[in-house]
Amino acid sequence: MNNNSWIVKNGLVIDTEPQPVVLGEVDVLVTAGRIAAVGPDLGAEGIEVIDATGMIVLPGFVDSHRHTWQAAIRAVAPDTTLGDYVAHVLGELAPRLTPDDVHAGIAAGVRECLHGGITTLLDWSHVQFTPEHTDAAVDALTASGVRAVFGFCHGGADKSLMAPEGRRIREALTGDLVSMAVAAFGPEFGDLERAAGEWRLARELDVPVSVHMGGHGVESAGRGLDFLDAHGFLGAPRTTYIHANHYTDEHLKRIAGSGGSVSVSPFSEMALAIGYPVTGRARAAGVPASLSADAVTSGPGDMFAMMRAVHALERGRADAAGLGFTTRDALRMATIEGAEVVGLAEVTGSLRVGKQADLQLLRASSPSMAGAQDLIGAVVLNADTSAVDTVLVAGRVLKRDGMLVAG
Repeated sequence: MNNNSWIVKNGLVIDTEPQPVVLGEVDVLVTAGRIAAVGPDLGAEGIEVIDATGMIVLPGFVDSHRHTWQAAIRAVAPDTTLGDYVAHVLGELAPRLTPDDVHAGIAAGVRECLHGGITTLLDWSHVQFTPEHTDAAVDALTASGVRAVFGFCHGGADKSLMAPEGRRIREALTGDLVSMAVAAFGPEFGDLERAAGEWRLARELDVPVSVHMGGHGVESAGRGLDFLDAHGFLGAPRTTYIHANHYTDEHLKRIAGSGGSVSVSPFSEMALAIGYPVTGRARAAGVPASLSADAVTSGPGDMFAMMRAVHALERGRADAAGLGFTTRDALRMATIEGAEVVGLAEVTGSLRVGKQADLQLLRASSPSMAGAQDLIGAVVLNADTSAVDTVLVAGRVLKRDGMLVAG
């Protein structure tokens, strides 16, 4: 279906900005791919109706950090540690992948996202060993119809290619759905010279940085922040810190003051012994926090699982400080707060008029959802991917009646 103008009627609508709220049984009018109106009894002559009777209508989910290519090697490392994951998955398996393998893995991973109501993702792509690998990754994203930030991480042996390849991709990504970030190895994983080059490239291209920092102990976390600060990179460009669990409260205040954000991967962080998720501490410090599946090599890939995990882990903190964290907080992290983290809060993540129509419709009559008294609580704690009936990205229907369709 190529139509991108619809009226979604008879559904129970949840918006997420500024905070998740149930609007009740109202209509959502989509015109030319954007949300034109949300309200009761909307009329739109000549526009096709999506009947949402018995369904919950809400914004699509945002995954802020996903190694999408790893859908090709799902569950290859289900019971391991971070060190073993890096050695086996990144050190042994990744270099064997051809560009066709990368394309197939990303295409499959995006289908998984859309099937589960994820309409936006930051694809943290660290298999860019050659320009052909990069082209394959970008082609898989652009052909899928998903909204994506392509996190470019040059992994080839020739480090001199990082900057020219980054410039080439930045110039090539001129469409509305796929934009770019620099996915940086350093300074905690890569060498410091390379790290400085990554931040300089992001500043030159005027794109954000997404980086694995704060997951390797307090000393390493502080040293990495000091490196960014000393080189004038703290806050310029805007940076998202992945697995930021070992930052102290003072570190988090520095990140907040720099305009930084965090990406929380509750399953992989616990399973790979990266540390207890920073969720509540980050948000208390004023740092926007988002959710991510990370890698399906070591955990599930759907946002329902992430919301349940982050809700349980935050409320289950040993100091009881997380008991104020609610299902509404979890849903916000999965939608508008996630959009803020990936730099797309003006585009997606809520049902504000003028935003792109990135929507999902969940069946409220499924056995796991029937009889729900709190719709937001039910979405977070009871729904799963089988409840996702319909998915739209920029008004294009990519899933209908529980089946993925051609965009």
